[in-house]
Amino acid sequence: MTEQGLILVTGATGFVGKWTILELLRKGYRVRGTVRSLTRAGEVTDTLARELGQGALSNLELVEADLLDDKGWAKAMAGVSTVQHIATAIRADEPKDQDLVIRPALEGTQRVFRFADAAGIKRIIMTSSIATVGYGHGQTSGRRVYDETYFTNLDNMKWTWAYCVGKTRAEQFAWAFAKEHGIDLTTIHPGAIIGPALDEHASISLGMVTGLLEGKVPATPSNGFSIIDVRDVAALHVEAQENPETFGQRYLATAEYTPFPKVADIVREAYPDWGITTKRVPDWIIKLIASFGGPARQIINDIGNEKVFDGAKAEKLLGRKFIGAREAILATAESVIKLGLVTKPVPK
Repeated sequence: MTEQGLILVTGATGFVGKWTILELLRKGYRVRGTVRSLTRAGEVTDTLARELGQGALSNLELVEADLLDDKGWAKAMAGVSTVQHIATAIRADEPKDQDLVIRPALEGTQRVFRFADAAGIKRIIMTSSIATVGYGHGQTSGRRVYDETYFTNLDNMKWTWAYCVGKTRAEQFAWAFAKEHGIDLTTIHPGAIIGPALDEHASISLGMVTGLLEGKVPATPSNGFSIIDVRDVAALHVEAQENPETFGQRYLATAEYTPFPKVADIVREAYPDWGITTKRVPDWIIKLIASFGGPARQIINDIGNEKVFDGAKAEKLLGRKFIGAREAILATAESVIKLGLVTKPVPK
C-alpha cells in the first residue's frame, strides 16, 4: 500500500460507504467516515467489527456531518489527504418534491468540494452513476453501447427523474470545480448496485432481489439493468485511491446488461419454493403509469431499448473481470435471507 494519509469517506452508513470503508481498513488505511448523526455510529462499527475484528477499528473514526449543513465539515476535513465522496440520497420512489433528492446530490457535493478545497485537499474520488452517462442521447429503441465519453444531456430528455438530475448536475459541478481549483478528481459510475448486504441497513437497490423473494413484484417490466456487485464498486474506489493514472478519469462500474425477467429467472431457479413471479408487464402500461410520475418514472427512459454500459476500462484498472450478474444476484439473495431481511411469502 502506498502511504496516502487519512482518508475521509462520506456516507459511512450507506451500502457502498460501508463496503468501501471495509476494504480501505482491510488494506491498512486510516479512515474517517461521516454520518448524519452519531446515533448511527454503533451500527457502522458493529458491522465492520463483525467483518474485520475489533482491532481494525483502531484505524476508524466517525464524525457527524450532514450534506445539507456546513456544521462539522471543516473538522471532518482536518488532516485529510483524500476525500472519497460517496454519500447521496437514494429513494425507491420518485418524490413530488425533487429537491429531496437533488439537493443532497448537488448541494452536498458543492459543500464537500468547497470544504475540501479550503482544507487544501487536492485529491477527490467521487461516486457518480450511469445516470450521468447514458441519457438524453435520443435513444428510444434498440441497443446502444455507452462508455465514459458520454455525458447525460438533461436538456434533451423528455422524462427526467430526481436522481438523474441531481447526480448529473453534481458531476458537472465537480469537474468544473476540480479544474478551477487544481483538484485531482476521479469519478466512478455504478449501474444497479447489488451484492451481499453487511447488515439490515442495506441499500434500496437490493429491492430488485428482495422484492422478488417477498412476492412484492407481481410482474416484471421488460427493461434491464447494467448490474454491478458492491464489492467491485468498493474495489474500484480503493484502486483509484492507489493509482495516480486515475486522475481526471471516469470509470463505468458495470457488469453485463441483465433484463429484469432474467433476474427473476435466476432467483426463481435458486429459490423455487419462494413463488417468484413469471408474469410480465407490457411496456405500454409502464409508459402510461410513468407519465403520471411515481416509481415508474425512474425507468421510463429504459423501456423499449437496451442501454449497455461498457465497463472494460474499469475492469482493466482492476486487472480482472467484474463479478458477474448471476453471482451478484445470488449473493444478494443469500445475504438478505441469512440476515432475516426478507420473509418467505405464505402460499395463497
